[in-house]
Amino acid sequence: MDSNPTEPSRRRLLSLAAATGIATALGGLPAFTASAAPQRPADAPLPKGSSRDQLWWQAPAGENSMIEQGLPVGNGRLGALASNDSGRELLLITDVTMWTGGLNDTLDSDGQFPYGREDFGSFTLLGRLTVDIPDHDLGAVSGYRRTLDLAQGLVTTSYVRSGVTYERQIFASRPDDAIVLHFTQSGGGRYTGSIALEGTHGESVKGTSFGAAFPNGLRYGAAVTANSSGGTVRVNGPRIDFSGCKSLTVVVSGGTNYAPDASTDYRDPSLDPERLARSKVSVAADHSADTLLRTHVADHRPLFEQLDITLGTSSAEQRSLDTWERIKARARDGEPDPELEAAYLQFGRYLMIAGSRDSLPLNLQGLWLDGNDPDWMSDYHTDVNIQMNYWMADRAGLSQCFDALTDYCVAQFPSWKKLTQDLFNDPRNRYRNSTGKVAGWTVAFSTNIHGGNGWWWHPAGNAWLCTTLWEHYEFTRSRSHLEKIYPLLKSACEFWEARLITTTLPGTSQEVLIDDKDWSPEHGPQDAKGITYAQELVWVLFDNYRTAAQELKKDSAYAKTIGGLQKRLYLPKVSPTSGWLEEWMSPDNLGETTHRHLSPLMGLFPGDRIRPDDSTPPEIVKGATALLTARGMESFGWANAWRSLCWARLKNADNAYQLVINNLRPSIDGDNGSAPNLFDIYQVEQGRGIFQIEANFGTAAAVIEMLLYSRPGHLELLPALPGAWAKSGSVTGVGVRGGFVVDLRWRDGRPTEARIRSVGGRTTTVAYGDTSRTVTLKPGSSVTLRTFA
Repeated sequence: MDSNPTEPSRRRLLSLAAATGIATALGGLPAFTASAAPQRPADAPLPKGSSRDQLWWQAPAGENSMIEQGLPVGNGRLGALASNDSGRELLLITDVTMWTGGLNDTLDSDGQFPYGREDFGSFTLLGRLTVDIPDHDLGAVSGYRRTLDLAQGLVTTSYVRSGVTYERQIFASRPDDAIVLHFTQSGGGRYTGSIALEGTHGESVKGTSFGAAFPNGLRYGAAVTANSSGGTVRVNGPRIDFSGCKSLTVVVSGGTNYAPDASTDYRDPSLDPERLARSKVSVAADHSADTLLRTHVADHRPLFEQLDITLGTSSAEQRSLDTWERIKARARDGEPDPELEAAYLQFGRYLMIAGSRDSLPLNLQGLWLDGNDPDWMSDYHTDVNIQMNYWMADRAGLSQCFDALTDYCVAQFPSWKKLTQDLFNDPRNRYRNSTGKVAGWTVAFSTNIHGGNGWWWHPAGNAWLCTTLWEHYEFTRSRSHLEKIYPLLKSACEFWEARLITTTLPGTSQEVLIDDKDWSPEHGPQDAKGITYAQELVWVLFDNYRTAAQELKKDSAYAKTIGGLQKRLYLPKVSPTSGWLEEWMSPDNLGETTHRHLSPLMGLFPGDRIRPDDSTPPEIVKGATALLTARGMESFGWANAWRSLCWARLKNADNAYQLVINNLRPSIDGDNGSAPNLFDIYQVEQGRGIFQIEANFGTAAAVIEMLLYSRPGHLELLPALPGAWAKSGSVTGVGVRGGFVVDLRWRDGRPTEARIRSVGGRTTTVAYGDTSRTVTLKPGSSVTLRTFA
């Protein structure tokens, strides 16, 4: 292998890509396809990330603890966990479309979907990359340090050996669609070792690449290349050897022939992933590592800088600790560490930028795996998990990252609709419509990327997905987004029009519409009618659809029909037995008091039909508060995040903050909490925990919800500001429902300045305490408020 590919060879590769059709692109989500050369930034100095946007550690990750200690990089499609071991760098590489399984359209004997790795399928690793540098083992080096720069999307490792400082940088470039490792030294040092790229499914590596296919027809492949200054770099069978190199650059890429198109069974048969990977790494390697890094930072940093947050100043002692020691100290000492707490939010934003750009949305583990057998297949759970993944995006200045979820739902919609109409009313399905009618679409509790469902039917899953898609419209006021999701909203309404049944309220003559036999996720009876979870979701689905039809000037007659159904929907009452908001249209609690799910509180969060103001009967607010109190303050990370968001809606700052801190405490031996790399760990059994990413996003969303609450036409400043952050702080770039972005400063627990900028909204009230004022703006304009009585 030439250590420096020539320009003629680069032109030949580009011509080959065009001539062979590997640049094929389908409509919808971009997959692993060839693209135009990225715009290269000018030779301006690379910006230095501030220390508050940097996390650091004093030891590498072990090969058996990558999910807790490996550092994540990603370009929205291609990701990796890096070990940062001085003598043996290990990257566990993923492509978000790397899935086994298929459509899974044959029901089990109970009328529910199979749910296993062979039928439903699983997210899996794409490959492993190792860079062995034998004489740089940890025992031979000193001054070891590794850093994750959130602002630049960059992992850096440094150490000293024989008086020479060695440094490596790792980043996943979206413009170049590749992962880059760059090894340098301060002068006089040399790198000697080998590079190996391996598959994880028994593939045969051919030189510097491999390609294969799953039984489901999904083809995949990966490739690696390397070049150096000084020394030699050459292919030696299934590995690359390098010797005496002053610097070394390694470029790896890969992917699949997945296509977001139901009409082609979610495949692009013309795409050769291995060949395309070889082209991508060769083209990228034609540029210097410095140019590749500048191109990557120019893409990543503007997104990261769309929000900035300061929650106060940490002590010098806290700042002196590495990230893992700092997490442990926060839990041990009970002292607020506002810079760490702000960094937790920014880490969530980093994961969103790295994991959700132009391909599929984030699943249970985002882009990051340590093996091919993740719990629950690392699927898309539709009863909170995939929704929670995106609660943060618009609030935290990352609306662009939401599009992956929208495009996924649009691409899956034809399959979901066909499966619903073919299978939902199967006589074995305990959730079938007793009306005998079926229309529209819904999903199961789990979905894959092949249009398939897994586990049990989830009737209200359509309403929750539609509500999540609608909320993105409320933040952005994007008409094109509304037009894209309108068919899903209307079709979901058609499903519920066919499903709802009529009942007479006991002791009255009043007839209401209720959900048929259903399950309040994920506990209690499996045949309850009128569960609060579904009633709340269907109410808001109908409300959103009516608004969408009005704004798009479509289907006025059908919108009127849906309005009539909405008026007849039963809405939950307070149990005279428990004093809680009812969960099962029954005064009795039919499930677990401290259950992880907050299914009956959908109207509090993510909905806001239940509000602690004059618009909601006080007994309903009191009942919701009592139920939330009964659920407790200790649970899994994502459940704590949801609780925190609900307490923020109730303006209880102490509880909302405590739940954030509960998620920040260290996970030891698989306990619930934060791993050394800040991944949230979910304890599945004593001594074993797994990574679930939605807690990282949900907790970040809770931080923002404590600072700003919004609904269309109303914005409230500092509704649940905890004392730990009250002295002084600021946040810029917060998305607001109704089409605004807010910059906010505060001191001594009171706002001192709020700048409201319109991104499509026109009128909103801005409230603090008992005072409010109305702001009217043209799109693109702003106003700054500085007086708060």
